[in-house]
Amino acid sequence: MKSLKLGTRGSALARWQADWVKARLAEHGVAAELVVIKTRGDAEVDRPLQQLEGKGFFTKEIEDALLAGRIDVAVHSLKDLPTELPTGLALAAVPERADAAEALVVGDGAGKTAGILLLKAGARLGTSSVRRVAQVKHLRPDLEVVPLRGNVPTRVKKVKDGDQLDAALLAMAGLARLGLGDAVAARLDPLEVMPAPGQGALGLEIRADDRATRQALQPLEHPESAQAVAAERALLAELDSGCQAAVSAYTGKGEGGRGMRLYGRVTAPDGAIQLTASGAIDPAHPADAGLNVARLLQAQGAASLLAR
Repeated sequence: MKSLKLGTRGSALARWQADWVKARLAEHGVAAELVVIKTRGDAEVDRPLQQLEGKGFFTKEIEDALLAGRIDVAVHSLKDLPTELPTGLALAAVPERADAAEALVVGDGAGKTAGILLLKAGARLGTSSVRRVAQVKHLRPDLEVVPLRGNVPTRVKKVKDGDQLDAALLAMAGLARLGLGDAVAARLDPLEVMPAPGQGALGLEIRADDRATRQALQPLEHPESAQAVAAERALLAELDSGCQAAVSAYTGKGEGGRGMRLYGRVTAPDGAIQLTASGAIDPAHPADAGLNVARLLQAQGAASLLAR
């Protein structure tokens, strides 16, 4: 088989993820090379994402290259990939997922902390995620939320420097992948601050009619991870919300530690109201759990919160 061209963003984390895919493919005798593509989200780093119009801020340019045949596989952080893919493209594989939880990073000298509830009154916490902002305001309305964008190492450095921020929220998976696990002051319970749908997972996107590439990627597919993110993305799609809405999802163990259970959450932008629902995941039809949990949230008034 020809060497596969893997399209990726240029950040350290995106390159790590693409290099990881390249290494896994090599283990199965498939050669690959990286093609770095700059996305709109990378170019407009000074603007909060919620001020940018449309969807796919970190994926569209890579998908355009895939459709044009300049690359064979788009390597995405699955939480950034819109639930509705462009015509002609398909999600071919979801590798084994990393920890989906959120991490609290604090300034040097603050040491470890049991979590967000123990931050000092009025602490300055950095994040530009609408979902994180809403949940922080729900838990700790006294905190000052400060916009924070940039790649993972940059965000960690801004916190550690301590000039502008006391703490920040980042994904556990990104920190671990970049060897920044020591920066984690606390791993947050996913039912306290719930992650984004698909967080911690990679999505490998191909042209829908490219059977050879689909077959080459199949050894990287992790069924349990794929089922979990299918449920989470179905919830997001049913609520008709993108990655910039205050919609959260987490797949944990089912009752008695058996099977999987989907948790979904919608939080008002000001944090005043937060709705949570859950349902069991049928591995044979994981998307059904997403639809069911979304409807439970809708019955509680999720639509009115998302419209604010």
